[in-house]
Amino acid sequence: MRKSVLSASLLALTVAIAPACASKKFVRTEVGGVNTKVDTLSGTVEETQERTRKNEERIGAVDTKAEAAGRAASDAKSAADAAANAAKAADTRVTTVNTRVEAAEAAARKLVYEVTLSEDQGNFKFGKTDLPDEAKMRLDQVVGTLKADPKAIWIEIEGHTDNVGDKTTNERIGMQRAESVKKYLYMQHQIPLHKINVISYGEDKPVSPNNTRQGRAQNRRVVVRVLS
Repeated sequence: MRKSVLSASLLALTVAIAPACASKKFVRTEVGGVNTKVDTLSGTVEETQERTRKNEERIGAVDTKAEAAGRAASDAKSAADAAANAAKAADTRVTTVNTRVEAAEAAARKLVYEVTLSEDQGNFKFGKTDLPDEAKMRLDQVVGTLKADPKAIWIEIEGHTDNVGDKTTNERIGMQRAESVKKYLYMQHQIPLHKINVISYGEDKPVSPNNTRQGRAQNRRVVVRVLS
């Protein structure tokens, strides 16, 4: 009887202890899994931090290069601006020198021949710019004289008008008359264009009063000067 009671007690104790053992094993298993996950996560965080550090180093290097490139570009622009200013100053000096040389040459030139083509001599008519036959004949005579005494020459052609009409129109007509003479000398007699200079004075340089028909006819003219 006593053996039966003892056996029953041992059985009850075993049944009571068994679940507790099972619970501890489960807890150890779960804790182990969590620890593994924590270790894995820690490793991932460390890798991420390392990649971040390397990326920051590369970004820093790129920023340094960009700053250096920016400084180089700024220096290059400053050098280019300085070169452009120097070139502009040189061009200005050259232009000034050329102007002085041209002025000196013009002052040193001598008048060889001069002819005036005006309406009162049967040449340019009122408001017209076409070169009349009478004017062509006189120009032919001038060129014939030059060929008889060949030398280095320059030709200046001035276009003039009377004061009828507005100033701008008269300047345009004066230039067109001068250009028609220049074209004839080049096309008919092959005088080089670089030796011919044209200018229009419009109504600014009358040779006679503009209050008479004859005076206005004399003012509508082209003056051709041959210089050596």
